[in-house]
Amino acid sequence: MSHHSFLAFDMGAASGRAILGQIKNHKLHLQELYRFPNRSVLICGHLHWNIFDLFEEMKKGIVVCISDKGVQPESLAIDTWGVDFGFLSDGDSILGLPYSYRDSRTDGIMEEFLKILPREKIYRLTGVQFLQFNSLFQLYALVRNKSPILDQLSDVLFIPDLFNFFFTGEKATEFTVATTSQLYNPVEKDWEKELFEAIGISRSVMQKIVQPGTIIGELRDSVVEETKMPHTPVVATASHDTGSAVAAVPGEGHNWAYISSGTWSCMGIETFEPIITEKAMRLNFTNEGGIEGTFRVLKNIMGLWLLQECRRSWKKNHNLSYDEQLRGAERASAFKRFIEPDWKGFLIPPDMPGAICEFCNNTGQTKPESPAEFVRCVLESLALKYRYVMTQIKKISPKAINRIHIIGGGSQNELLCQFTANATGIPVLAGPVEAAAVGNILVQAFSSGLLKNHEEMRRISRLSFQLKHYEPRKVNEWNTAYERFLEILEKNHLIGEKIDRF
Repeated sequence: MSHHSFLAFDMGAASGRAILGQIKNHKLHLQELYRFPNRSVLICGHLHWNIFDLFEEMKKGIVVCISDKGVQPESLAIDTWGVDFGFLSDGDSILGLPYSYRDSRTDGIMEEFLKILPREKIYRLTGVQFLQFNSLFQLYALVRNKSPILDQLSDVLFIPDLFNFFFTGEKATEFTVATTSQLYNPVEKDWEKELFEAIGISRSVMQKIVQPGTIIGELRDSVVEETKMPHTPVVATASHDTGSAVAAVPGEGHNWAYISSGTWSCMGIETFEPIITEKAMRLNFTNEGGIEGTFRVLKNIMGLWLLQECRRSWKKNHNLSYDEQLRGAERASAFKRFIEPDWKGFLIPPDMPGAICEFCNNTGQTKPESPAEFVRCVLESLALKYRYVMTQIKKISPKAINRIHIIGGGSQNELLCQFTANATGIPVLAGPVEAAAVGNILVQAFSSGLLKNHEEMRRISRLSFQLKHYEPRKVNEWNTAYERFLEILEKNHLIGEKIDRF
């Protein structure tokens, strides 16, 4: 195999990276070229994404690739978070900064919309889990609040689609990000007409849906002139970052589950057909698109956001590095208190440690006193929540699960990986760390014809990255802790039903 280079922009809720991927001798080599911050900005009481600043930063990443590194990639592609979107007018003008999914304008909106169309009907049409920030409810919030944007609205573009438009001038929506919206019907393979009628917006504002690996277009002249990169193809990779991350899972066979671990923990299985059943709806599983027509049947769990926000609060008073905090957590007493990671108070609190103390107080538990105790509480609770979700996966999965792949930034957290193996009783394989960027690049290689299918992508991933194995330990102790975890959730009405223990 000759030398091939691809440029990936991997955009997370906290930062964006320009990463060069080079495939040679059946191995992928990554080089981070440029990193830049990304945080939502508060404007007039609402949270928005500064897409103009992010676009400028991406162009700087191209300059580093071309001018500083002297590399001309065969293509470039962008993956981002899902759900959020921007607007264009008739003349392709940008209608304001996109809202962040954490913005409060959707508080209570889901409940209002469910009075128009019942939960069962929506799930049957979309197979998507119910979260207040889904695109469906964000659009309805605009209608309900009589947003002036609607008077000029011509096109809705999800965040990665919007950046593709900035780079090429072409409009399209990529499959994996479309399926996060709760506006797409996976059976009909199109935007669901009945939902747009219920919202009160024409379905014509949506774009054609293209599959991962589709070439959207080439860099527009203004970008070529500014960055000195030639008219390079822009590929619609698996544009939802979790879609790209799952494309990079170095799994063999089919009997594995995954946890894409970052700000969110996305835990699930890969299937060839969506699982849209009454049981899947009751358990609130989502069916999101994957590569080559597959589906990611998964649940979103609040992830390392809990620690990220704790560390942000501690910056003024605690000068401990992340590694020092983890070492402290490892020495801290086990199973002193548990939180429900998906408690609504953790979505965007002004002070995360304060929110954790509030949860403990509300549930009759002692509050953490030190950073080590906070970290231990969060990591144990995440691992126990993974076990809880695994019991649900087993109820709907058409296949047995004998291992868990943890991918993304959380795969570096050895304590969380070991806790996950302990709590679930299932071996864990951790890596690759930059899973979204890896998947982004592998889909570009697939688009170029270099790779034939996703099995070849996974083989490249296995050959390229060293995986760390974690076997379950202290299983009896974790079984006892799990019973206490469930008792806290059940006693405080934080789960919808009593579930099977295993």
